[in-house]
Amino acid sequence: MAKVAHTAKFVEAPVMTRRALLAVPALAALAGALGGCSQDGSKDAGSSAGSSQTSDEGRTLVVAMELAYPPFETKDGAGEPSGISVDFMRDFGEAYGYDIVIENTAWDGLIPSLQTGKADCVISSMTITDERKQTVDFSDAYAQAQLAILANSGSGISSVDDLNQEGKTVAVKTGSTGDVYATNHLTEATITRLADESACVTEVVQGRADGFIYDQLTIYRNHEANPDTTEAVFIPFQDPEEWGIAVKKGDTELLDELNAFIADSKDNGEFDRLTEKYLAEEKAAFDELGFTWFFDFE
Repeated sequence: MAKVAHTAKFVEAPVMTRRALLAVPALAALAGALGGCSQDGSKDAGSSAGSSQTSDEGRTLVVAMELAYPPFETKDGAGEPSGISVDFMRDFGEAYGYDIVIENTAWDGLIPSLQTGKADCVISSMTITDERKQTVDFSDAYAQAQLAILANSGSGISSVDDLNQEGKTVAVKTGSTGDVYATNHLTEATITRLADESACVTEVVQGRADGFIYDQLTIYRNHEANPDTTEAVFIPFQDPEEWGIAVKKGDTELLDELNAFIADSKDNGEFDRLTEKYLAEEKAAFDELGFTWFFDFE
């Protein structure tokens, strides 16, 4: 069967998800049965959207992400979704016959969007954690990241241990893995929790915080943007964090499709193409510094 060509749509209002669309044939079949009409030849109302057979119009997959983390999830100059995660899901849609609808969603609304049926999956540079796995299912890891420190140049911070002292202030994005790390390991420091990474960077640049803990790419880029007031401390003080695509609990068919596509992407150069398009300069810098790259799983 030929693949169904995909289209990419961007919405910020609720749309009908894959599961809601699947309910429509079921309701039609029920109405026909009540009216005494034959439903011969119709699809099983309980069939999954992830089946290999698709309609001529394709299947809609609503993908939630927070378009606030370039170059993974962001917007282009025209305000349209752009980035590694966007391209990756569009390629997935093309491979599996989905019309991809991207819904820009605030970070704290991503997992609830699955639970309420507003989205079919979430890809937003989200770390796989045991806590999150209690409410959603995750795909296999498609990327990995490590934490680092953006230190104020006058703070004297050269290691994570330097932050764990009385009188030191560390800025973290609320709910991030940097927040989790600081809470568990920097018990002597004062922790300032803020809503987004830009606010945390400002705290460091202006000297109100001694350091900001976040992923290496964000730290690298913000140090490049503020070379006179910051230092980048790249110390692998924890194991790499794995990023996964979240789906609603029990959606095994979509999960299987995603896992198959991730496995193929690791072998067919998909991640190399995305790196060259969006992160060529950063890849060269990471290689020079000896840091683990996002898509290196060997």
